[in-house]
Amino acid sequence: MEMQAMDDARRWLAERGVVEVGDGWVDIETERPLTANEVAHSWASEVFTDAGLDGAGQARLAFGLLDLLDDYWVTCEIRFADRGSQGPLPADVLWDGYRRRLEADRDPEAITYSLWVDWFEDRDTSATAFAEVLGNDIDHIVAEASDGPIRRAGRVLACSGPVPWPVKQKAYDASVRLPTLHGPLFKGLLASYHDVYGCLEPTAALALLAQLELPGNTPHFAELRSVVAAGHRNHHRSLHAWDEAVRAGDRRMTVPGPGGV
Repeated sequence: MEMQAMDDARRWLAERGVVEVGDGWVDIETERPLTANEVAHSWASEVFTDAGLDGAGQARLAFGLLDLLDDYWVTCEIRFADRGSQGPLPADVLWDGYRRRLEADRDPEAITYSLWVDWFEDRDTSATAFAEVLGNDIDHIVAEASDGPIRRAGRVLACSGPVPWPVKQKAYDASVRLPTLHGPLFKGLLASYHDVYGCLEPTAALALLAQLELPGNTPHFAELRSVVAAGHRNHHRSLHAWDEAVRAGDRRMTVPGPGGV
């Protein structure tokens, strides 16, 4: 979390009669308690109409509001502002805001969900968004292997299923060189197969799976390897392939070994 950004957002809300009380919020005028989600829906869009701030200032304030409220709706308003008639927001501020929070110790659930369902599923924004949060510096991240960037890489890989394969393949190929990222990379490959908007190239995915160092009991590894080896690209285009792979795995587990009954 960015403490200065949070303080600025807290002060901005207080100027508008919304103050933090205990674990919640209160509208001073009405004395009505508010949830973080209610504050987000009422005020996040107003950040981008504050005439006292330029676009960069509005974006920074919005990220402070996100840190303060930890509510996905704030990311929606950030995207609306960037993609709307008054946009785009300054790209350096927008994507630095995402990168910083992806590198923080705190689980950035609102940020990763925003990437997955908004930026990555939209073919108009997926390439730019993926490049900004990971693709542009993946080689440096793998080479340096420092904590914050590795956290960012892992979180992006895990939610990258909808990103088009040609956009993410270079990052996937680079990530396989660092065992720390093998778990998140597997999650990305699994989502690439299962997500409605998932994008996977079977031959390349199979080669990546062969290089992953994962625990032998990793759930769904055998099934994913089976379906991509058969050339399937997406669960929703081959509805029965996954179930057949699961059944095949169950049969292998129940076949008695030598001397079995």
